[in-house]
Amino acid sequence: MKNSYLLRLHFIVFLWGFTAILGKLISTDAPLLVFYRMSFAAVFLYLYLRIVKKESIKVTKGLLLKLVGIGSVMAFHWLFFFQSIKVSNVSIALSCLSLSTLFAALIEPLVFKRKPDWIEVIIGIIIVICISLIFNAELKYKEGIFYGILCALFGTIFSVFNGKIFGKTSSGNIIFYEIAGGWLVISLFFIFTGQISSFSEISYTDIALIVLLASVFTAYPMFESVKLMKFISPFTLILTVNLEPVYGIILAFFIFGASEHMSPIFYIASLVMITAIVINGIIKSKRKKEEITAETNPL
Repeated sequence: MKNSYLLRLHFIVFLWGFTAILGKLISTDAPLLVFYRMSFAAVFLYLYLRIVKKESIKVTKGLLLKLVGIGSVMAFHWLFFFQSIKVSNVSIALSCLSLSTLFAALIEPLVFKRKPDWIEVIIGIIIVICISLIFNAELKYKEGIFYGILCALFGTIFSVFNGKIFGKTSSGNIIFYEIAGGWLVISLFFIFTGQISSFSEISYTDIALIVLLASVFTAYPMFESVKLMKFISPFTLILTVNLEPVYGIILAFFIFGASEHMSPIFYIASLVMITAIVINGIIKSKRKKEEITAETNPL
């Protein structure tokens, strides 16, 4: 039974890794892509919650504002992610996500008011060194690396503040209002910049791919990951999710060919970063077990 849960987990991580592939296949620019992705995903989530699950989506005004705020951070995370792909390639965008470990080591203690974990900081520094090596080896992709770093930063902020509100309403409501909130912020951006007319400047092929992205590669894996948290340990979940860049980079290599072929330094540095993240997960898991043992056996 546990193997079936692990298989489902790897499947949704594979879907997340394929998100970057779709980002490159969709020809429209990043802001419009994110607008339509969040539009369709919000609709799918609403229909699922109200018609399939028949759940209430009522939340307090205070919580609603927080969810919209966190959703806007998610929107910028996706915006920078796809922009990184547009100006460089899939491999660069995904490798930069590893910086989330360093950002989490710095931001999480401030938000949750705990002492910094120096293991996390050290591993984060290792990742920064690896990103620096990639930057020097792949200087032609410096713009993509810049947006990739911003993507990792906003993704970390999103994850940290999302952790603060976990349990205050159903997981479905959290996901729905965050995506709807992100869509609202992107819409306001288009309205105030006078770019609302660009909504129609998108091909039917791109619309079809974005519908696929919003449903199979966004709404479904989000709900599935929430379900799997009941059966799989957080350590296993985090460790497996870290395979997203691996799946994405391998897929991009075989699908897009020469445009995704990177220097040997890139692959070595990426391997070191992923290894560092896995080691961090193993250390955290060991610490957690020791803490539980100490609590149950105080003597």
